[in-house]
Amino acid sequence: QGELVESGGGLVQAGGSLTLSCAASRRVWTSVPMGWYRQAPGKQRELVARIRSGRDPDYRDSVAGRFTIARDNAKSTVYLHMNRLKPEDTAVYYCNLRNAGIDYWGQGTQVTVSS
Repeated sequence: QGELVESGGGLVQAGGSLTLSCAASRRVWTSVPMGWYRQAPGKQRELVARIRSGRDPDYRDSVAGRFTIARDNAKSTVYLHMNRLKPEDTAVYYCNLRNAGIDYWGQGTQVTVSS
């Protein structure tokens, strides 16, 4: 719940790494799921990773083993550590929080992976 502010996007070469951060302006209860989505031009927004209390994180198949989602509850911040990036990872990445059926979104941060 609250405003989500993203940072960390940029341009990186294939095989490189990048870390995204998303900080909530208000305290986020630890039981509230947070995640990352991405949207490439002309494509649907898709789930990248999601973290929920008491459960293993979820990853879409194409990023599993390369991306890691982490959460700092004290800072109400969720991170996405992206490794071995590929050109197909190029997209606008959005932080997401869902509470009581309501979605809250970050402003989006561009990740561009060059060949």
